[in-house]
Amino acid sequence: MTDYKRGMLSDLFEAVVAKKLTLVETITPKSNQHEIQGTRPLRRMFGDDDRKQIPARFVWLGEEQDGFTEEGFVSWSNVRKGKPRAPEYHLYYSGNGVTEAMKPGDAMFLALRRDGSAMMIIAPAESTIQNQLVWLFGLNQQPDLQLTFHEISVDHSAQLDFAARYVLDELGIEPGEPEVDIFDPLIARFGSKFPTTRIFSEFARLSLPDVSALDDPDAALFAWMEREELLFRRLERHIVADRISSGFAGDGSGADVDGFLSFSLSVQQRRKSRVGHALENHLEALFAAHGVRYARGAETENRNKPDFMFPGQAEYRDAAFVPGRLTMLGAKSTCKDRWRQVLSEAQRIPNKHLLTLEPGISENQTDEMQAKQLQLVLPARLHATYRDSQQSWLFSVEDFLAVVKDRQVAR
Repeated sequence: MTDYKRGMLSDLFEAVVAKKLTLVETITPKSNQHEIQGTRPLRRMFGDDDRKQIPARFVWLGEEQDGFTEEGFVSWSNVRKGKPRAPEYHLYYSGNGVTEAMKPGDAMFLALRRDGSAMMIIAPAESTIQNQLVWLFGLNQQPDLQLTFHEISVDHSAQLDFAARYVLDELGIEPGEPEVDIFDPLIARFGSKFPTTRIFSEFARLSLPDVSALDDPDAALFAWMEREELLFRRLERHIVADRISSGFAGDGSGADVDGFLSFSLSVQQRRKSRVGHALENHLEALFAAHGVRYARGAETENRNKPDFMFPGQAEYRDAAFVPGRLTMLGAKSTCKDRWRQVLSEAQRIPNKHLLTLEPGISENQTDEMQAKQLQLVLPARLHATYRDSQQSWLFSVEDFLAVVKDRQVAR
């Protein structure tokens, strides 16, 4: 199958300035200026000329599902203009729910969009989303955000792969899909209906005949997930377009607002649920290719059902089977705070494994995972989204397979 051109981060952004917010830059009883002082990095972004009323989207993102967005503006100006003193630039931001929520120490990412608008993204200090934004914008050499400017040029722009699009989705940005019309002949077979997740996952794998699960299981899993996501989004566009074209007319002359909202919600829910099923489907294909014995959804204590049990449910229930030869794997496309659910899913196995596709989980979270005897597993390509201090502890998919194979060797 012909390869396709992914989008680039430079298609969306020109530059970003990142810093930790100080007391005077936030809205508090002691400070209500709505200003960020224009130091050299901000001058590099906005230049020396005044720029008024730049449309801006303000985004606040927490560790869980508590993010929200507000529309407003930022203005850039020299407050000493016309005076015989050195220029002093300030960035003024409009007040809104996001700026009222931000506090000293929070991470601020001020990004200039290609369309001339701006984004001010606020994240709690040392959080997972801060790590993800540091990685997305290529600020890895300045993880502590002591104020830095980064130009997002074409030559130094990251491709918008599966991991990058995950972070953009958190920001409410859905990048275009250049040249994905090459997928249309493939998905035409499904018409205007979604196939089952198992069928669609197999279809995605078959569309990549040169990807080998045996040669490189980490690359295979990442490629399969990315291909299925792109195929799914393309099919979704066709199906959603057909539904929208039929309209949402209600009884009489009014619009069916409830029908539209229900349809929109179903689209979002389908996206979230299918990616989790897709991950399990592709993992199952990996395990089969490597000849390891496993059970998917085997039942343990209290009707818990770990995503994968090795070698199987019968061995887990056999009290004579050595616990050290049992392995369980939770599979969650994103962890958030849900990783703790895995801890109680198999009492006979003290050291558990969790595979995720979430980039840049915070050190606080991974330290707690280690303390709870939970080993994090990620495709090798995602290891670079984590800090250096975390990477030596992470497992790749190949590492995990080696552990399972060793435990299944006849003794």
